[in-house]
Amino acid sequence: MSEESWIGRLRAGLSKSSSKLKGGIADILGSHKLDQSEFDQIEDLLITADLGPTTAATLVNGLRKRSFPAETDEKAVRELLAEDIQKLLEPIAKPLVIQPKNRPHVILVAGVNGTGKTTTIGKLAKQFVNQGYTVMLAAGDTFRAAAIEQLSIWGDRATAPVVSSKQGADASGLVFEAMEKARAAKTDILLIDTAGRLHNKQELMVELQKIVRVIGKQDETAPHDCILVLDATTGQNAHAQVEVFRNMIFVSGLVLTKLDGTAHGGVLVALAERFSLPVHAVGVGEGIDDLQTFSPRDFARSLFGLPDRSIN
Repeated sequence: MSEESWIGRLRAGLSKSSSKLKGGIADILGSHKLDQSEFDQIEDLLITADLGPTTAATLVNGLRKRSFPAETDEKAVRELLAEDIQKLLEPIAKPLVIQPKNRPHVILVAGVNGTGKTTTIGKLAKQFVNQGYTVMLAAGDTFRAAAIEQLSIWGDRATAPVVSSKQGADASGLVFEAMEKARAAKTDILLIDTAGRLHNKQELMVELQKIVRVIGKQDETAPHDCILVLDATTGQNAHAQVEVFRNMIFVSGLVLTKLDGTAHGGVLVALAERFSLPVHAVGVGEGIDDLQTFSPRDFARSLFGLPDRSIN
């Protein structure tokens, strides 16, 4: 997919968030000069878009330091906010990097129910295969028969073998078997699905820790990546999910899905400022091309309803 096509999908996906911000800033400014009242209203608007109070205050303080003409174009304000958000996001925009020495490079994928973990794994698998890697999938979500079936379908699409068992099987045992098979086949990448866990269910989180320990018994450097998949529609609840998962396992990075179904797209910015975790990819739909490497520029400009800079 071309870069222009992806930006178009991202812009469309973030349209709920951008319409809220674009319309809100236009209403706040009206024909008035920017003063304390307008700055306060912009800050409130950013908070309602789930950028969070800390991030909103940082961005508005940046605006306060600038000089504005008597009649300020609302588009100019959106441009400045987008530039500042881009700068804030650039340090955490990091694509997944596969280390050939690992064989396999083990990627564990976790998250609460319904975030799109299995679909994300399938999309990543297809993308990695297209890049020339050999990939194996482990159906570690043994609680849902549908998850095993769904991963098998993605395995067929990606021409990647799937290690699976019957529903209700021991997940850590399945993962151990997958590690053995991936090492024996000298597979480049092993992607491990895990059961969706409510972040407030202690017993399920302990089981996730067990899976991590089992992986480490075969390769003390693994898992090499522990990705937490977050659903953007949950808004500020995503903060609690990151906090709890980080306290239980090493979270190396994030993937944010379902940006196309929310008016809370700004939560990604708030997560970046609070946790400083790498954001590997964002998703704006169900298609294989709807999960792409995270671009701070494209995201920030789409969030504020701005065209790509290359478009006049």
